[in-house]
Amino acid sequence: MRLTSYIIKFFDQYLPHIKGCSPNTIKSYRDTMSIFLPFAAGHHGIKVDSLKFDHLTTDLILNFLNQLESGRSNTAKTRNHRLAVIKSFAKMICFMSPEEQKLTDAIRAIPQKRSQRKLIGFLYPQEIYKIFDAVNLTQKDGFRNYVLLHLLYDTGARATEIATLQLDYFDYKNKTLAILGKANRYRQLELLPKTAELVQQYIAKYRRSPNFFCKEILFVNQRGSALTRHGINRICKKYLDRTLDPKRLTLMHPVHSFRHSCAVRMVSEGKPISEIKNRLGHSNVQSTMVYLQLDLNQKRQLQDDFIQFTQQHLVSDPKIDELIQWENKQDVLEWLDSL
Repeated sequence: MRLTSYIIKFFDQYLPHIKGCSPNTIKSYRDTMSIFLPFAAGHHGIKVDSLKFDHLTTDLILNFLNQLESGRSNTAKTRNHRLAVIKSFAKMICFMSPEEQKLTDAIRAIPQKRSQRKLIGFLYPQEIYKIFDAVNLTQKDGFRNYVLLHLLYDTGARATEIATLQLDYFDYKNKTLAILGKANRYRQLELLPKTAELVQQYIAKYRRSPNFFCKEILFVNQRGSALTRHGINRICKKYLDRTLDPKRLTLMHPVHSFRHSCAVRMVSEGKPISEIKNRLGHSNVQSTMVYLQLDLNQKRQLQDDFIQFTQQHLVSDPKIDELIQWENKQDVLEWLDSL
């Protein structure tokens, strides 16, 4: 069977219906195949449509992985991700065509390359305060951004998870938020009282009018469309750039820095690893264990600062007081104009 027939089954049947992968996962797999197939065709000197599964030897795949690093300057992490996609493809072929098991087993046996683990770029409490304080609530979408940053820090959610939040995911009465994470798994989180109050205020007073297709989406942009993960990343980057020095910024991923900070906060509070895992939505506890390896010599000070933050309520937030005063001033000016 031609390789293109397997490719169609992989993306049309196996990933969405048999495995139930999310659209973002399918797009990621598609990107890998769009790079790999031309390389394989060029390696054998044939057209992509002429490729057969027998052409996918381990030598070919290893050459492709090496070319990713040498020719495209990809990291070992990216190399391993591309390899995982090819292994998943081989797994499907083994499932649909058992007679190909010898070659699929050889592909699935290719080891991943060890890579240097980067430092976790988390924000200290005083940095979190500075970022929150950098938001001008009187500007358009200022309150939305303020709520967004608080929600990222409180929940440890990914950018995509925040972008897909819907209004009915939020329960103000019980101060909980449902999040749709990877592999289409929901998790329900209890919010800090201040965060719940901010979200409620945003929905009641500051949420822009959405268009018809996004009327259930929690965070919308200036056009009334759903705020994307790229938009969330730009918002976070804007406020990190305003408050952190360039050296600190090199360690930070704009959105994930809040996610890491949430995890560090929970570690400093002595939360069990299972609770941290569930809050972050990790499928494997090994992903969560990395936070236990952090050097927390200042653990007691961190804990005191975090507790001080979590005990804050909306009524004691000077930023909100400033906004209320500004809004009252605007009301007075409008009244004077009406005389």
